[in-house]
Amino acid sequence: MVGDRRKGAGRGRAATGRWGAVGKVGAVLAGCLILGAAAPAFAQFGGGPCEPAALRKLTDQYIQAQTSGDTSVIPMGLWVDYNQNLDESTMATGVISKPQKIDFTRSIYDDQTCTSFTEVIITDPDHPYVLGAILSERGGQLGGIDVLVTDKSNGWLFNPAGTLKYDKAENWGPIPEADRDSRETLTAAADAYLDYFNDKKVVVPWGSPCERLEGGLYTGKGGPGVSDPADSCNVGVPSGVKIVDRQYIVDPEIGAVTVVNHFGTNQEPDSHTFRIEHGKIRYVHTITACKIANCGLKMSPQIQADLAK
Repeated sequence: MVGDRRKGAGRGRAATGRWGAVGKVGAVLAGCLILGAAAPAFAQFGGGPCEPAALRKLTDQYIQAQTSGDTSVIPMGLWVDYNQNLDESTMATGVISKPQKIDFTRSIYDDQTCTSFTEVIITDPDHPYVLGAILSERGGQLGGIDVLVTDKSNGWLFNPAGTLKYDKAENWGPIPEADRDSRETLTAAADAYLDYFNDKKVVVPWGSPCERLEGGLYTGKGGPGVSDPADSCNVGVPSGVKIVDRQYIVDPEIGAVTVVNHFGTNQEPDSHTFRIEHGKIRYVHTITACKIANCGLKMSPQIQADLAK
């Protein structure tokens, strides 16, 4: 984790958390707070309940900064931890420093840990991206940021046009308060799904229908926004895959939980975002930054053809 002032000139403490190699622990000048080495940047700053409006405003300011490439629009102290793909980086060299033509965003807000997660879809032919940004908020300021960055070079099933088409057509609207699941129910459903990759005895609360948006490919049989009762997320789930170092962003208002993790043998930086209704999984979105080509997996001719569309 590297501390950056707004223009990325400064350097703070080195990576010490579960995402990176052990390094030095330094002082965060803003607030004169010394932080330990137990978790990644966003988790270290997520210390308790916060003002919901402040978290949403900060997330909007991040989107504005990513659009303009100017981080000065984000309120922050002298030092802020900035990571990319769960590893140390700097704002001066990171994707946040490059103006982007953003086509669509979707955010979830965890008011208990003061963190948000935002999917950012960019179909610009000059350099398309799909990003997953985790922000932490402290007193109206940015506490830390970790961005999953995927593009043609590393994105699993990368096809931002497909991601955009299906993502924006889904219904992730507020759930009536009386029908909302608890944080515990949401995280248990997400964990069951992720545990299933390594243990097929795990009982997963599959919804019916359920659609999975994996990179730019969709398991739904209909077009964007069209669900078939037979649509299932229990298709193509591999075996013997451990998903570790899980960190959670939970938004009961819309039945959402994002789990940021290291995926599989090669420890690929990954996020799985779930929409859960009445305890059942309705949607799953994935963003995976492969460390090796196609995350070391073989793609069938059909998948290759679908990605080329």
